[in-house]
Amino acid sequence: MSQTASIKDVANHAKVAVGTVSNVLNYPDRVSQRTKERVLKSIAELGFVRNDAARQLRAGQSRTIGLIVLDVGNPFFSSLARAAEDAAAALGSVVLVGDSGQDASREAHYMDLFQEQRVQGLLLSPVGDVADRIRTLRERGVPTVLVDQLAAEDQCSSVSVDDEEGGYLAARHLLDIGRRRLAFVGSPAIRQVAHRLKGAQRAVDDVEGARMEVLDSAGQTVLAGRQVGNDLVERDPQARPDAVFCSNDLLALGVMQSLTMLRTVRIPEDVALIGYDDIDFAISAVVPLSSIRQPTEALGRTAVELLAEEQDSGGTKHRAVVFAPELVIRQSTSGTPNQVAIVRV
Repeated sequence: MSQTASIKDVANHAKVAVGTVSNVLNYPDRVSQRTKERVLKSIAELGFVRNDAARQLRAGQSRTIGLIVLDVGNPFFSSLARAAEDAAAALGSVVLVGDSGQDASREAHYMDLFQEQRVQGLLLSPVGDVADRIRTLRERGVPTVLVDQLAAEDQCSSVSVDDEEGGYLAARHLLDIGRRRLAFVGSPAIRQVAHRLKGAQRAVDDVEGARMEVLDSAGQTVLAGRQVGNDLVERDPQARPDAVFCSNDLLALGVMQSLTMLRTVRIPEDVALIGYDDIDFAISAVVPLSSIRQPTEALGRTAVELLAEEQDSGGTKHRAVVFAPELVIRQSTSGTPNQVAIVRV
């Protein structure tokens, strides 16, 4: 019985009414100390666990926040989720995480599921344009905050990083160290990646004689990066780019593995390499990786704060928070072991 005891079982065991048990759980000041002790003793002996989810559904309230990310296996999103969980815990809430896998239909499934669970709000790193879905959620009383993407002012609140500026910083750094044959590696179909590409192209356009090719990685993983790297290794050295900007660190680490595996391409002497996100693995790579740092902890924490503001205002006031990226220079572009320089904009 210890795992299946109901509130009625507790009432029978303590020889009180079901309403009395409910008061002990929810309004203990309404019950005498003697009765309260008897009910609590029965709860302990029976191993009763209250069905808090059902209680919240009946009340139309919840202490849960839904978070949908593009790839929970990416350290950037796992760090962001951890920060959101910490911020939510401080407010007495918990975060439920859904992984869309960059699939719009799977994203829609999680949005429906979280709505059915009566979450108090939704944090969303969207696959594509979700304006209509967000409008519907807002009409149904589910406030939403876009994460890692800027939202329209009349849509909802959002927290993001200036990805176009981040892309510009990365490419500008490669150009500043004398590289002129750049390659951009990523999946431009993803909005954040497209913004990084736009910024990088802007930097290249500012320098005479510089050019940049775009290599669609068909994914944002280490494996996708290795496939691109393998293709680069097979090229004639004169046809190979002298600098590579990857749209995230996982891709950059995959490219690095391929370039260094046969020891035929040197980083950064032959090919300078820079990533994006500055995940923990960047500094511990075989060649410490230069990267564009995103403030993942601040992103997760701010997302929860903005959601609280949306709730307090009844969804009538929205705010967009945009963080500035940082350029972190390490050996993969500097050529100097143990050198780390941080450039802020």
